[in-house]
Amino acid sequence: MPTAFPDYRVPQPDLADTTKRYAEFHARLAAATSAPDCLAIVAGWDELLCQFKEWSSLTYIRFQQDTRNVDAKAAMDELDAIAPKYADLETKFKQALLDSPFRSELEKTLTPMLFAKWECNTRSFAPAIEEDMAAEAKLQSAHTALTAGAEIEFRGEKFTISELDKFGDDADREAREGACRANSQWFIENAPELDRIYDEQVKLRHAMAGKLGYDNFTELGYQRMTRIGYGPEEVATFRDEIRDKVVPLALEIAEKQRTTLGVDKLMFWDHNAHSLGGNPKPLGDHDWMVDRATEMFDEMGHGLDSFFDEMKARDVMDLKSRKGKAGGGFCDFLHRYEFPFIFSNFNGTRGDVDVFTHEVGHAFQSYSSRNQPMSDIVWPTTEACEIHSMALEFLTWPHMEKFYGESAAEELRRIHLSAFLQFLCYGVSIDHFQHLVYEKPDATPEERNAMWQEIERTYLPWWDFADLPAESSGRLWQQKAHIYQSPFYYIDYCLALTGALQFWSKSRSDAEGALKTYAGLCTLGGSKPYTGLLKSAGLRSPFEPGCLDEVIQDAKNYLDSI
Repeated sequence: MPTAFPDYRVPQPDLADTTKRYAEFHARLAAATSAPDCLAIVAGWDELLCQFKEWSSLTYIRFQQDTRNVDAKAAMDELDAIAPKYADLETKFKQALLDSPFRSELEKTLTPMLFAKWECNTRSFAPAIEEDMAAEAKLQSAHTALTAGAEIEFRGEKFTISELDKFGDDADREAREGACRANSQWFIENAPELDRIYDEQVKLRHAMAGKLGYDNFTELGYQRMTRIGYGPEEVATFRDEIRDKVVPLALEIAEKQRTTLGVDKLMFWDHNAHSLGGNPKPLGDHDWMVDRATEMFDEMGHGLDSFFDEMKARDVMDLKSRKGKAGGGFCDFLHRYEFPFIFSNFNGTRGDVDVFTHEVGHAFQSYSSRNQPMSDIVWPTTEACEIHSMALEFLTWPHMEKFYGESAAEELRRIHLSAFLQFLCYGVSIDHFQHLVYEKPDATPEERNAMWQEIERTYLPWWDFADLPAESSGRLWQQKAHIYQSPFYYIDYCLALTGALQFWSKSRSDAEGALKTYAGLCTLGGSKPYTGLLKSAGLRSPFEPGCLDEVIQDAKNYLDSI
């Protein structure tokens, strides 16, 4: 029986020993006389690579689980400090493989995609930015600690940011507004520190880009995100597609919300509320939810059943919200443990089911791809990763009665689709904002807030903030952690959602066929670029003209029918 995750420990790798082993790999690679010789060297190097990946993943997870734990914080600080040194070793060896006279033969065995990823890696790092990377990681940890440590007082209790989110679904409009105001007050009170952190991040990232020969961080950011086969121009075209095709539908959905809620004017604190009696909520607690999920995956099959049983056996799910725990949700894959781990913050809302199925989608994909020839392609690039997570949210629709009961399940499905369509508008706004920010790295915080407000008018015209202190001053963007933690990541959710919506559309007429295609896509890992993975699953690229027309029409038909 494998070790349960809470008891899983790995030692910190020794930098001096690792450096010595890298020197040996370089010497052997230089002396190699055939592709098979190189492949044997690569296998040993990947094992060494996984040692550091394992320790860094576990260190990050432990810190996210309890940001107030002194030992976890110290380990995270150590990781932030030394990670650039390991990145230097890794990047130099990848460059040696890219320069190998046997590269074409290696690509046939290891996939061309792996080498394309390595090219992005080598173009996004040099020893000249080691100290800058350590400083960037320190700023990211400071942001995590600040937001995870939030204790927001509301109705005589103290809540974390994640816990306070549950009131956004409340049937009581006063509760929605009150919680929204409490949250806004925390962000306005902490605005100086949030401004400081982000201002330092922007300037630091711009400086790193300059040291690597780029005009601005956008170019470096795309390399760090391993964008292969497309760039800012294609993404801008996609944003225009959302603006022209989805924003009008989102406005219609907002008007339906206003009518359903019986209010004269839809306010920002209403944007998550789609039902007069409050959005449907899961009918049980954490343990009950896991039991229902077991039943659901048993019925779905296609490997999800046995996989989820093993997830429970290994205790690789940390789903309960608690003080000191970082917000949000994520999935990581531990290569030597040969299994994923998922993290979430249950708060009693429909988001619990959404985030849970989302992260299980990531976990199932990484587990299904664990036998790819190299650890670097167990995961696809991130915009493809999000297809597996978001698609599973839709593919589980036929089982929502288990979580919400017969009467509320159809209402839940309506809300889920409506919210995702509106999310497309929010997601591209986050992306557009970051492009503007890194075009003008010397902008003041006030100028950045003005950029955001212009974006809101373009993509989110139905949002009315009244006198909320943070939002009305253009600071809503500060509530999205990805902007601080993972620049240029957020568009991935929108790109992937176009694929996930196509899975939803297919599943309505052929649920079993959609599941089979989904499970097959999960096994491919990162062996193909984003558009190649879409093609393998019969999905249209979001960069094609009219890519959203069919699914938007299906969505409108569905929403009009219920």
